[in-house]
Amino acid sequence: MSCAPSFCARRCGHTPTVSNRAPTNGTRFTRAQIAVEIARLAGEISRDHEDGVVLVGVLKGALPFLADLMRALTVVPEIDFLSISPYRAGSGRVRLMMDLRTDINSRAVVLVDDVVDTGLTLAFLLSELATRGPASLDVCTLFDKVSRRLAPVPLRYRGFPVADQYLIGFGLDHEGRYRDTHDVVAVDRERLVKEPDSAVSLLYPDARAQIGREG
Repeated sequence: MSCAPSFCARRCGHTPTVSNRAPTNGTRFTRAQIAVEIARLAGEISRDHEDGVVLVGVLKGALPFLADLMRALTVVPEIDFLSISPYRAGSGRVRLMMDLRTDINSRAVVLVDDVVDTGLTLAFLLSELATRGPASLDVCTLFDKVSRRLAPVPLRYRGFPVADQYLIGFGLDHEGRYRDTHDVVAVDRERLVKEPDSAVSLLYPDARAQIGREG
């Protein structure tokens, strides 16, 4: 069963399956843990969309998640991407930087993002995509910072609920760095701003070993 383009969970009566693994400071989400969660999400999407689905990835952060998610599906997806300008506090708006090439009219669409924070950007994307007449429009996110939510957005396929922490790795970056790792870690953002290399030993085992040899 897919939610209607109105995105109203109460209307369709659908209650998404929710992971209950909320992290504490310093939590590491390992490659194995992430794989298990992605397999669960892929299973739910496959079950709900036996006739196929369009996965729309939000660049750049969703790319590793989307790549693993589509491989875990048991249905054949169509893949497309879009990108938006970063949401700036006080500006009240974002804008589309790269649009879809796929016509999603009358198609089942799942918008895939790495993390949902305030929900403001996601609300903009849902509103924009809804104007294109999809048969259904749902959201899949690997991480949900629910305590940060400002805009009420429905997350049908929800991975790890996380506290208000600064996460890096597996698509989540700091100034363009750390996207290419298998694990995700919660770090001290202020320290990372002052010491951009401070997370290297956390996320790159080879670098940590090298540091140990040099020490």
